Amino acid sequence: MSLKAGIVGLPNVGKSTLFNAITKKNIIAANYPFATIEPNVGIVMVPDKRMDFLVNMYEPKSVVPTSYEFIDIAGLVKGASSGEGLGNKFLSHIREVDAIVHVVRCFDNPEIIHVSGKVDPISDIEIINTELILSDLEIVQNRLDKIEKKAQATKDKALALEFNLLNRIKDALQKNILVKNLEFNEDELNLLSGFNLITQKKVIYAANVLEDDVINGDNKYTKLVKEYAEKEGSSVIVMCAKMEEELSSLSDEDRDEYLNELGISNSGLDKLIFATYDLLGLATFFTCGKDEVRAWTFKKGMLAPKCAGIIHSDFERGFIKAEVMSFEDLETFGSEVKVKEAGRLRLEGKEYIMQDGDICYFRFNV
Repeated sequence: MSLKAGIVGLPNVGKSTLFNAITKKNIIAANYPFATIEPNVGIVMVPDKRMDFLVNMYEPKSVVPTSYEFIDIAGLVKGASSGEGLGNKFLSHIREVDAIVHVVRCFDNPEIIHVSGKVDPISDIEIINTELILSDLEIVQNRLDKIEKKAQATKDKALALEFNLLNRIKDALQKNILVKNLEFNEDELNLLSGFNLITQKKVIYAANVLEDDVINGDNKYTKLVKEYAEKEGSSVIVMCAKMEEELSSLSDEDRDEYLNELGISNSGLDKLIFATYDLLGLATFFTCGKDEVRAWTFKKGMLAPKCAGIIHSDFERGFIKAEVMSFEDLETFGSEVKVKEAGRLRLEGKEYIMQDGDICYFRFNV
């Protein structure tokens, strides 16, 4: 599955610094607005200690961890939806992502310019949200203008559903209610999928703090962000983008040693990756052998044939059965043979709901 998370925020909040850490690239992170003028795309490998165990066991020729794209989208400003700053061009990039990572400045530093002249994370969040709302309103209104006469003159149920749904969304957006906070039935969700509304996307707030605050805990700004996020059902990861950038240049061993010295189990970046995965309801299954050990991303609740189709459409089309063992069983018993001897290797059919950590061999015929 090709998954994308877009990094957004006002200029100079630490977006590009965070992106540097994510991809270990050295894109410009200058101290002025619009240092990033095109969306930078980077692939991030999802950390998973289970992969280390599987690689040691199978000693494969090839190793493919699961991954997804992070997109650093240019700094938005007040008025972006009407063309201010870099305008609608960059709002369109956000429409293509699965989730939004909203970087919020939660530190004081007079040497780093704040686009609004003072540090106020809630104001920053609301400026971005307003621009996203206005952009969605434009999309909704344009569609309503096209279908209004026909919807009112025809008995077409599908068109009537769309017209009523878009009017409900329009009313909500005009009240500054994000689409993700509205409730929809299955038919409405299917209809909405074609619009790619930005305010329907799930959000994680990355509260960018100084290194001391990572160690000492929340500061006055992060507390405000957490209160705000709780009200809208979003999550918050407190992290220091500059520290993450420095950690990304270390070897894995040195990085772990440094984090241990600070009394931190996971870096902010790892927490962000895990949180994004959880936010989107994602999980991982594995295919293992001497040629390749590979991790595959799937949405929780997917059936075995659909997961087989992630590997290749023929696997889904000709699905027969799936040989399945859990990672926990393989780790406990130490080999596939011993898992089988213990009666823990299962043969699952088309109605099997895949579980995180499943190790699968798909049987198919086309």
